[in-house]
Amino acid sequence: MTAEVTRVIQDAEVIGASLADPDRFAQLYDRYAAQLYRYAYQRVGPQHAEDVVADTFVAAFQARHSYDQDRVEARPWLFGILTRKMARHHRSEKARLGAHARAAPEATPDFADRVAARVAAGAVAAELAAALAGLPRRNRDVLLLIAWADLSYEEAAAALDIPVGTVRSRLHRAKKRVRAALSGADPTALTLLDDQ
Repeated sequence: MTAEVTRVIQDAEVIGASLADPDRFAQLYDRYAAQLYRYAYQRVGPQHAEDVVADTFVAAFQARHSYDQDRVEARPWLFGILTRKMARHHRSEKARLGAHARAAPEATPDFADRVAARVAAGAVAAELAAALAGLPRRNRDVLLLIAWADLSYEEAAAALDIPVGTVRSRLHRAKKRVRAALSGADPTALTLLDDQ
């Protein structure tokens, strides 16, 4: 019996094919919408996440004619568009981070044993939110693309259209500031999501 090998069509091929058949672009949505949504949810909250992801795919569809076909994977390109779309929601993100910082959970004796871990996580989340809110947006973008979107340095550089060296320096500055605020904890290993 011959084993059937399923070939995954590369993103560049999908985008190229969508020039003649626009419906093919939906494959990129199927591949990346959930990742983009999770990232946007953490950055701007549920009230704006769906909108910025939808705006991202509309913008990507409209810009597909100019996509660099040498870039096999479209994920960094999509995260770059998403990051620019979220810049419009900068105030919403700052407000969300501020709310997280102010909303440190309080433990009561009745819940102490069961929620100790959640309280500790909530306290760290509040400190993380405050530290993130205090970062310049460009440094926060780099840190969160690497930490929450799981992009490599090269992918983050492509997403933001900046050199890899700039990614490294912005990430270094962001991590240094956030580590200081979190008493040495690694900011790339933390999340604000509490309902996963």
